[in-house]
Amino acid sequence: MTTDHKGSTPGPVERQTTLQSIPPLPPTGEVALPRFDASEQTLTEKPCDSSCCPQDDPSKPEHQHQPQSPAILPSASSSTDAERLAEDGEEVTYPEGGLQAWLVVLGSFCGMLAAFGLMNTIGVLQAYLSTNQLSNYSESQIGWIFSLYVFLSFFCGIQIGPVFDAHGPKWLILAGNVLLVVSTLLLGVCTEYWHFLIVFGLLAGAGTSLIFTPAISAIGHFFLLKRGNATGIGAMGGSIGGVVFPLMLQSLLPRLGFAWSTRILGFIFIALCGVAQLLIRSRLPRKPGSSVLPDFRILREPAFALSTAGVFFMEWGLFIPIAYLTSYALSSGAMTETFSYQLIAILNAGSSIGRWAPGYFGDRFGRFNCMVVTLFLCGLTTLALWLPASFLSANGHSDGGVVGNGGVVKALTITYAFVFGVASGSNISLTPVCIGQLCDTHEYGRYYATCYTIVSFGTLTGIPIAGALLEACGDRYYGTILFTGGCYVVSLAAFVWARWIKVGGGWTVKY
Repeated sequence: MTTDHKGSTPGPVERQTTLQSIPPLPPTGEVALPRFDASEQTLTEKPCDSSCCPQDDPSKPEHQHQPQSPAILPSASSSTDAERLAEDGEEVTYPEGGLQAWLVVLGSFCGMLAAFGLMNTIGVLQAYLSTNQLSNYSESQIGWIFSLYVFLSFFCGIQIGPVFDAHGPKWLILAGNVLLVVSTLLLGVCTEYWHFLIVFGLLAGAGTSLIFTPAISAIGHFFLLKRGNATGIGAMGGSIGGVVFPLMLQSLLPRLGFAWSTRILGFIFIALCGVAQLLIRSRLPRKPGSSVLPDFRILREPAFALSTAGVFFMEWGLFIPIAYLTSYALSSGAMTETFSYQLIAILNAGSSIGRWAPGYFGDRFGRFNCMVVTLFLCGLTTLALWLPASFLSANGHSDGGVVGNGGVVKALTITYAFVFGVASGSNISLTPVCIGQLCDTHEYGRYYATCYTIVSFGTLTGIPIAGALLEACGDRYYGTILFTGGCYVVSLAAFVWARWIKVGGGWTVKY
């Protein structure tokens, strides 16, 4: 690959009826994110003869000749555009900076600040609604509102990617902005269960997906060598929103009430979404009619099937602490109401660190190796920190069980929130690159779509199951915590097994 004053240009690839593998791109310290990127796939320039393009050696182990794993889910056009450009003799270049490119990053940052900032605030909303408007409903019933929201945010992205390829980001961003802002403004007038299910679960979920998918994908149209850094800056908006918005709501709710607190949040979203609408652009050629469809036949590959199972169980447990940590703190008797709402901000602060780290450590020590370590940390902290804290606080009751243990419970809970945030943020970032390591680059969209078609149903059911366990245990949190820890233990076992299939049991092997 060469870089000149015009930007970066991918090197030549042999022209054949199907794209051949190319040597791995140099590691760029990419920051992994869990969704779409419109151009992360195999890049193709002018066709050349076979003498300039090395062929794969079938005798080499699979993991030795894989292309550089993409950081986030590519949209459908990545490989098909490459084929078309190779046939037409066109050249793909990337500005790698400049005013327009960084304005797109700024627009992505603002869009993610609104969309994923709201997602990282669901713990505060769940805790408030369960003690106010929806106090007559069970934790499991309330959990369906937020699980539907998370499910649609991820599941719809698989279908939105091809639309981005064909039509660009303008109308997708506009539709997402309208849905997200309307949802937030209407949230304050909701009084019935079905109101919240439609306004937050359905409208906000679809709006979030319509914003974040093109917001992240558009960055890939302007950056190649610096894509990791640029994508990380854009995605950091979600983590910052997860710190700022819980603290803001914690301050506003007692003074202004739920209706005006959510309206103020909606007014902020109007400004953020307006900036995203103005700045997010695409530049690579569009590809009408493209698609990335799941292919369940590839689950016959043991390593991929195990990795998919590992991601499923990881996502099954991931949103439970985000949704229930504030509720646990409120009922523990060890923390004030104000500080209980601040725990989500602490967790998201840790997550912002975790989302940056894998770009460096994954390339240095191996993506699967880092995934195993972070899954171990998630399971360990859940069972060794949160579970003892729940027992010391009378299993989540404030009726005297916390006497003499309040400081210990608070310390355990704070430590858990931060360390779990770091580890779980790394899990999210490492998932796409681990999936990409199991396949050729031009097959990545199919593998990722298959994986997350299955995994998204884990996000749909995890929070309601945790709520049902909370009720079954008499409003004590040990059942919910054990379920969360168990999910991470199973996920860890699945990834260890998948790694063993690919490279054996030697932990010094980088994979």
